[in-house]
Amino acid sequence: MASAPTSPTPQSVGDWRREYAYTLGEQAFVYGFPYIYNAQLRHGWVTEPADPKMRMHSAVDHFWHARTLFDASDREGLAPNNDTLYSAAWVDLSTEPVILSHPEMGDRYFTFELVGITSDNYDYVGRRATGSHAGDFALVGPGWEGELPAGVRRTATAPSPWILVLGRTLIDGEHDLPAVHALQDQYRLTPLHLFGEQGAAVPERRDVLAPVDQERDPLAPWKTLNAMLAENPPPERHEILLRQFAEIGVGAGLDVEAQPESVRQGLIAAAAAGLPMLQEQLLSGDWAKLINGWRYPPREMGHFGDDFVKRAAEQALFGVAANDLEETVYLVAFDDEEGEKLTTGRYEIRFAAGELPPVDAFWSLTAYDEARNLISNPIDRYSIGDRTRGLVTEPDGGLTLHLQPDSPGSDRENNWLPTPQEGIWFVALRMYLPRPEVVDARWQCPPISRVR
Repeated sequence: MASAPTSPTPQSVGDWRREYAYTLGEQAFVYGFPYIYNAQLRHGWVTEPADPKMRMHSAVDHFWHARTLFDASDREGLAPNNDTLYSAAWVDLSTEPVILSHPEMGDRYFTFELVGITSDNYDYVGRRATGSHAGDFALVGPGWEGELPAGVRRTATAPSPWILVLGRTLIDGEHDLPAVHALQDQYRLTPLHLFGEQGAAVPERRDVLAPVDQERDPLAPWKTLNAMLAENPPPERHEILLRQFAEIGVGAGLDVEAQPESVRQGLIAAAAAGLPMLQEQLLSGDWAKLINGWRYPPREMGHFGDDFVKRAAEQALFGVAANDLEETVYLVAFDDEEGEKLTTGRYEIRFAAGELPPVDAFWSLTAYDEARNLISNPIDRYSIGDRTRGLVTEPDGGLTLHLQPDSPGSDRENNWLPTPQEGIWFVALRMYLPRPEVVDARWQCPPISRVR
């Protein structure tokens, strides 16, 4: 009769508990990262004093509007675009709907992305989704039942009581600022009980959940996560997973301080390892289809749902949220056509005649440093695309863009996208209202070539 396999005996029960808490805690951290990250962002944007021209800052149920184009002075590492002015708001739908209103938008591109607390999108208002005519749209939280005023269109029910509204309005350079400001000033968020009241003022509320300070408390991420799960209950289909997390004190209403010391130490270690792990996942590119060095997003982008690693890394960590592919496709390149990292030096990308990005709105190429910030440069140019004035095409109709730290010469400077003087960088190609061949990855972006 064969004997049972043997394994090393743990030094103590405490060591076993710590290891279990660590391994399960890493899974819980990945699951909960969007809750933790959004708690930090929301508290910062709502409560911390800031120059509103430079940083998102507004009360609950109030829009913050970017009034200037992002440039290299913005250092939040959010990989911002330079094509649109953002409008953003944290909205509380726990007690009643909030009405989102916008004016007649004409032929200008605009969109309002509606994002649940986990970073998944659940609906849109905008040119593609609802049209450009002036309208009022009800943002409705879980479990609400009631009547909406005549003329108000209901959006999909939000998956969480708290949501983020991310608006983008096309801007055609500095000269277009007054026109965009005039539109932004007419964007409204109005709680249902105030809607329709002439001159009604929405109170400036700033009482949001405060995340625990990790510099003072190594268990802070878990305490913040538990509070956020209580405020924004996860879906019922996650019940089995949440029962496992509860074994180590992670879950709505639970207290990680009440766990044994070995479990607490395992959780501290898991949180310390969690963020670097997500950063590595993002940089690995294994979430994307690689074509000519460009990472094509999967069809699930914006809706990773139960794919918790991608939800945490590719949506929340990379850009707070990610647009649906039908709205915008972002292609990202960290490497040149030889598979080498984009770094100090001169590069170019050439679009053959008739092979420019196929879109129904517009496209742009933006460069970022390794920290996901825009790159300081002498001509204050942070993106280049089909709206860039003076692009020089070749006799055969092709277009070559120069990606380098120094000017390619006065005759080609209109085609120049500045990159850092030294260090690693990357680029994002944004295609707004992309055509099906982009969404399905049938259109292949040409590679970035190093100029030798």
